[in-house]
Amino acid sequence: MIEAMIRAGVNVVRLNFSHGKAEDHVERARVVREAAQRAGREVAIMADLQGPKIRVGKFLSGRVELEQGASFILDASRTELGDVQGVGLDYKELPRDVKAGDILLLNDGLIVLKVESVRGEEVHTVVRIGGELSNNKGINKQGGGLTAPALTGKDMEDIKTAMSFQADYVAVSFPKNATDMEMARQLCNVAGAEFKHKPGLIAKIERAEALPQLDEILRVSDGIMVARGDLAVEVGHAAVPALQKRMIKLARESDKLVITATQMMESMITNAVPTRAEVSDVANAVLDGTDAVMLSGETAAGRYPLEVVQEMAAICSAAEAAEEFELDSDFTGQTFRRIDQSIAMGALFTANHLGAKAIVALTDSGSTVLWMSRHRTQVPIYALTPRIATQRRMALYRNVRPLLMDSSAERDMALSEAEQYLKDRGIMKSGDVYAITCGEPMGAPGGTNMLKICRAV
Repeated sequence: MIEAMIRAGVNVVRLNFSHGKAEDHVERARVVREAAQRAGREVAIMADLQGPKIRVGKFLSGRVELEQGASFILDASRTELGDVQGVGLDYKELPRDVKAGDILLLNDGLIVLKVESVRGEEVHTVVRIGGELSNNKGINKQGGGLTAPALTGKDMEDIKTAMSFQADYVAVSFPKNATDMEMARQLCNVAGAEFKHKPGLIAKIERAEALPQLDEILRVSDGIMVARGDLAVEVGHAAVPALQKRMIKLARESDKLVITATQMMESMITNAVPTRAEVSDVANAVLDGTDAVMLSGETAAGRYPLEVVQEMAAICSAAEAAEEFELDSDFTGQTFRRIDQSIAMGALFTANHLGAKAIVALTDSGSTVLWMSRHRTQVPIYALTPRIATQRRMALYRNVRPLLMDSSAERDMALSEAEQYLKDRGIMKSGDVYAITCGEPMGAPGGTNMLKICRAV
């Protein structure tokens, strides 16, 4: 199934470390790599860390029905299983994080409790919106303010596991500030040192406290995820669409990646076709400029995993084809101080005005290609790299087709090889005009310093 999903359009596979053991994730990574190889393409693997377990404990019957107006106690010291009067907590710091009058939202906001008082380790609440509450459901505080650290002991061990199979990206759950991301970076670099691997780092924006720190979080991350589930619970559902647009725009302006996630095609967990609202949701994220739209339960546990990928890929393609862009305005008032960034912008500008068939980038690190992908263009970007880690990482870049190609150390020979490589794959034919960038000397990371306009022979 995973091979068929990759052929249908999956570019990045997320491994959710909230579930399963270390050996499960290692095995899944192996399956993904082998499926991608059979499909003739590479995909990125993103290790999604669990983060702090801000959850209630377990119930004697597995679940209870909370009635509106009833009293309910969240007890950090409770060791016995819960009942309709109260339940224990996985998150032991809750009594110190809340006060009378605070609103707690459980199970993605479906259950709403108002804190009446805090008595030692007990948080006494009144049920404002009731319903079924089952084992280990999540807790959010309206407006944010829970002090749980972004990185737990489990996350630190999971980072070691992710580096053992060289995960291309690590997603950090519930970061509050740049310090959380810097700590994750250090842990990843240390764990990845023996494999000579450094992953990209994605900050999942799902806490209210992260929003004022967004610029600083972006500065120390490789990208962000608009994690609409927990974020909506903390800031209110109505605030999320505008926040999503703002985050996508800010990430692109910062030359960083952005993923839009949560309930994008939720109905396809059980239905064979998406709702019209879901189609619009996915399309609008694409039109806003997101690099990726993410599926969760739809592919992990749904009835139609292949069909939902096919539907989402079709929506993305249609939205991209209808996209309006004014590339020239992107350069107005801009100053490019790096040679490689100037070359990237020159390639975009020239290819668009010439109506080129493609932009071809010979790249070692992928930096030049990342800059190109931050701007809207209908000219496809083909990134040719000798490094498989770079190829996999570029799978997340919008409008980029990463390909693995060993090239000559001699510039003219490398350019000729690149053209033939793309002709052999039916991407270009004789007479096509294309822009190509590379660095001289060849193979030096960050050394792109040449732009050439060619006509394929």
